[in-house]
This record gives sequence, structure tokens and C-alpha cells, in this order.
Amino acid sequence: MPEERRITSYVPSAPSSGSSVPPANAPDLPPAPAYGRRSVADVLGSAAASLGLEGFTNTLGLPAASRVCVVVADGLGRNLLKQKSAHTPFLRSVIQAGQGEVPVWLDSAFPSTTAAALASLGTGLPPGQHGMVGYDVLDPDQDKVVNLLGNWDPGVDPQLWQPFPTVLERAAEDAAVTTVSLPQFGDSPMTRAALRGGTFVSATTSHARTAAAAEALAAPGPALMYFYLNELDKAGHRYGCQSQQWEHQLEELDATMKRLNASLPAGTTILLTADHGMLDVPEQQRIDFSAEPHLVEGVRHTAGEPRMVHLYLEPNAGARAQERLLAAWRARFGTRIWAFTRADAIAAGLFGSVRPAVEGRIGDVMIAARDELALYDIRRVRPAAMDVVGQHGSLTRAEREVPFLCFAADGRSARRG
Repeated sequence: MPEERRITSYVPSAPSSGSSVPPANAPDLPPAPAYGRRSVADVLGSAAASLGLEGFTNTLGLPAASRVCVVVADGLGRNLLKQKSAHTPFLRSVIQAGQGEVPVWLDSAFPSTTAAALASLGTGLPPGQHGMVGYDVLDPDQDKVVNLLGNWDPGVDPQLWQPFPTVLERAAEDAAVTTVSLPQFGDSPMTRAALRGGTFVSATTSHARTAAAAEALAAPGPALMYFYLNELDKAGHRYGCQSQQWEHQLEELDATMKRLNASLPAGTTILLTADHGMLDVPEQQRIDFSAEPHLVEGVRHTAGEPRMVHLYLEPNAGARAQERLLAAWRARFGTRIWAFTRADAIAAGLFGSVRPAVEGRIGDVMIAARDELALYDIRRVRPAAMDVVGQHGSLTRAEREVPFLCFAADGRSARRG
């Protein structure tokens, strides 16, 4: 059996908190995500602990419960929820009711993208451990860029790439564990890598997913549910998060949460969070960096997100080539970006504690957008990719801060049933 498959547990070391003092010449990076304290990686483990399951820590201070439903609204940033509160009367009432000691926002993972953040949610680990360090990244064994979301490479085994047991797998030993999501995610490589475990129930509409959740949680005994909604993220990418289409999907999300509140068994803890936030990038700020030779000089592969680019140098390029590349990007974009190295990112704790097998998946040089900017290598992506309006992946508060709401279902519909 390959060595990575024997890994069964992880204890975070000090650098994963981002609290270590960076070197004097380190770039001016924002603080690392609060892995192990207040991040998406702490949600499912805290939920399992609140059920009284052994082997989990209630890091987020959730109330004791017999059932927990964790709702993930893909693309719902904390600032967007605040900004658009007129469209969410039910969630606004939850927020106004107060949350006690439970946080009302969390850090996403880094990068602030679905593959990394949902893997952290599913495993309870930072990206430096689970290895999902971007939308697409370099597979050093194949010397090629591989996608980690919807288009996995046939040469990548999801359970070897991400070898740790998931929270859902572990919790299923002592509780009824259910995932309610879209049919295409039932046996997807992403699910097998980061969200495997328990029973998968598929439903296409939000109404059908709500009904499926109510049915699954009606059974007696401790129960943990992962409930996924992706409509908001899709609308944001296509139309922008300031569009009427996005606002309509936010209203649909609010209605879904209201239905869950009424239809789940009374007292069920409902948690609402997200994998990342989002911001809109104007068309004129979506830039093909590959058209500028000095920005790709000595670069063998490009990967990542338009707002968090991984650049992989030619083998044995050396520190001088790395410094030249950093200087070229800083000269071109100035304070519009953070430009830093793999060593900088690891020292700052952006990926948490990084195991050796993951280091080579991280770019030698990384470029993270600080303002409304998206960066493309049009040599390797379809031109239509530059039509995407809503973007995420970087370290800004709009992208990295996600809501975390906790309330008990009133179960009105369940009682009438």
C-alpha cells in the first residue's frame, strides 16, 4: 500500500495557525486563515462533537444536539450577505436573534476556492495537509497540471491525492451520516477525495433537497447531514454577485433555509456557512498575462485561479530566476497584487502545516489579486473563461470571510406531518 494511504490522523503544528513570526524580508501578506480556531475546516468536526461523538473537538462551541444539518451555500461571502440583507428576511431574523458564543463568520481556506475550501470542510484539515491546494495545480509525478474540481485527470486517484479519512467517514461509525446534494456529485472524484462517507441522497431542486433532508433526519438517533447548494455560485460566475440573477438566487437560498427550519425535526441544529465569498471583476480588468513574455519567462506551467495564480518554474531554475519573475510581476501590477514564493506562503501559514508530498503541488511563485483583477493564461484556458464575472480565490476579505449562522429548527411543518 502506498505510504500516503496509511495516514490516519493529523495534529496541526504551530505554523498552521499563522502565528509564527515571518522573516524580515517576507512579503506583506494578510494573516493566514484561522485553521483550528475559526475556519471552514472546523465546521464538521465541531458538529460531530456537538452530537457527542468521540474523537472530535467542538472548536466552534456549538450547542449540544442530537441532529445537525450543515448547509453550505457555495459562493456566499460574509460581506455579500450583509450587503444584500434586504433579500434575506429569514436569515436576517436569525442574525438579529443573536448567536451567543458561536461565531457569525469564519475564514475560508487558502486559496478561497471550492476545491480547497470544501476539502478543508470535509476533512477538517488545512490544504497543506489534504493537498487540494487550488482549482488546478501541478501534479509533480506526471509533470502536468490537473484539475481538482469537475474535470479530474485519469492519472490522479482521488483517495491517494487526499489520503486522510473525512469527517463524514469517521462520524458514520457512530451516527447516521447523510449528504444531500446534486446527482452529479454522488460519485464525483471531488466527493471521493474530500466528502466521502455516509449515505448520498441526490435531488435536483432545492425543494427536493429540503424534502430529502427532512426525511433523512426524521429517523431516531444521532445524525449529521451535509447539505450542499451551488446555485448562488453559478449565478455569480455568470452574471456577477451584484446582478439581479444573483439576488434572485440569494432569495431562493433564504427560502430554502426557511423551509429547512420548518421541516426538519424540532431542535435540529442548522448551520449555514459557505466555501468562499466572491467579487465582480470588470471586463477590462480580466487580463491575459501570457501575452506579456516577461511575466512567463522561465515558467514551465501555470495553474490556479484567475485571482490566485500558481507559476511553476523550469527545473533547476534557481533563486535568481524566481526573483526575476517576482520583480517582473511587481513592476507590472504594483500594489494590485501580492507576489510571493512557495516558501513565503508556507512560512506565513497560508496553507497550514504542509506535508512534503504536497509542497511540489504549490507554485514556485504565486500571484494573488488585491483589487478587482483577474489573470489568465489564455494559452491553456478557453477564451470563454474570460467571460466569468464573479471571481474568488485570493486573500481579500470579500473572498475569504464566509458567514457562520447557527440556529435550532422550529419544526412546525414536521410537527404537523
